[in-house]
Amino acid sequence: MNASAELLKELRLERSKTPAPPPPSRRGLWIGLAVAAAVVLAVLAWLLLGGEKAPEVRTAPVVAIASGGGASASVLDASGYVVARRMATVSAKVTGRVKEVLIEEGMRVEEGQVLARLDPIDADAQRTLATSQVAAAHSQADSVRAQLVDAEANARRLAQLVEQKLVSRAQYEQAVAQRDALRAQLSAAQRNAQVAGDQLRIADHALDNTIVRAPFSGIVTAKAAQPGEIVSPLATGGFTRTGIGTIVDMESLEVEVEVGESYIGRVQPRMPVEIVLNAYPDWRIPGEVIAIIPAADRGKATVKVRVALKQKDARIVPDMGVRVSFLESAPEPGEDKPQGVRVPAGAIVQRDGAEAAFVLGGEDEVEQRAVKTGIAMGKDRQVLSGLAAGETVVLDPPETLADGDRVRLAGGAN
Repeated sequence: MNASAELLKELRLERSKTPAPPPPSRRGLWIGLAVAAAVVLAVLAWLLLGGEKAPEVRTAPVVAIASGGGASASVLDASGYVVARRMATVSAKVTGRVKEVLIEEGMRVEEGQVLARLDPIDADAQRTLATSQVAAAHSQADSVRAQLVDAEANARRLAQLVEQKLVSRAQYEQAVAQRDALRAQLSAAQRNAQVAGDQLRIADHALDNTIVRAPFSGIVTAKAAQPGEIVSPLATGGFTRTGIGTIVDMESLEVEVEVGESYIGRVQPRMPVEIVLNAYPDWRIPGEVIAIIPAADRGKATVKVRVALKQKDARIVPDMGVRVSFLESAPEPGEDKPQGVRVPAGAIVQRDGAEAAFVLGGEDEVEQRAVKTGIAMGKDRQVLSGLAAGETVVLDPPETLADGDRVRLAGGAN
């Protein structure tokens, strides 16, 4: 037994003496977390910076140089609108119900042409009454005139009899008094007939006022009334119209631009200009400064300038937006006109020692083109080759921009 007990004691483990296992290492965990963080940061950087690889740029159209354009440099550019110096909203002179309207938008009318008619029932009644009053006044005058003829004959007869002392002087004087009274009545009746005639003419004018005529020749730009509506020359509120339509004299079209106070000194009367309509950017219209309005806008710090259009065309209509370039001098007759196209000077850059421009293509990709430039045209440059009218070029392209790169259009791109 003792031997067995001793053996069992030898076999018993001493827990206090058994070394504890080493704690698990966290180095691998930190390495894994670092790798995951690097991956996440790389993804975020790709998401945030991937879209920024395409630079943001501004663009401008390539504009053809018209055959009528001059090579004179522009000293100032300004924006404005086409306006009509002669424009009228036509209305009736009296309040009434519209009977018929004879105009439509776009119709050409001549001076004095009937545009509309009002219901003339009241004017007709007034004219009928005035006609009756004229007839009555003339009848009264004729009656007094007949009485006066008899009274004058009686007075002459009694004058002879009183000289022969066959009648008393009192009878003669009574006949003379009656004759003079009838003369006064006839004068009053004639004046009444004249007044009645004046009233008839006024009634005729009132009837004519129900007919609306064109004050001058022009084009109808607005039709404001329909048959059955009430029109009035005074703004009475409610549903009452104040006009029949609007007529514009297209021969009176001109341009009004607002020039900043700081640059108004560059503008002079009769100064040649070049006008470009926003609707037709390839069409250059010669013009001339008419006048500088001697008043400034305090809020905008601008001065209004009137510009004449030297070419009239049906495509030019009021309120069109325009760009006006004030030129140093007008082109001389017979001088060579510049060829090619014009672009803002900022679109021309130097690449590999040569002039180039970047043309915007499909999917916002740019194409680098070698260009041959000509004269300076104000803030623009003449391009003789390499670009075509209607294309779009990049303004102030970055130095890193290369052929085939993609770009993003800025919010203010042209």
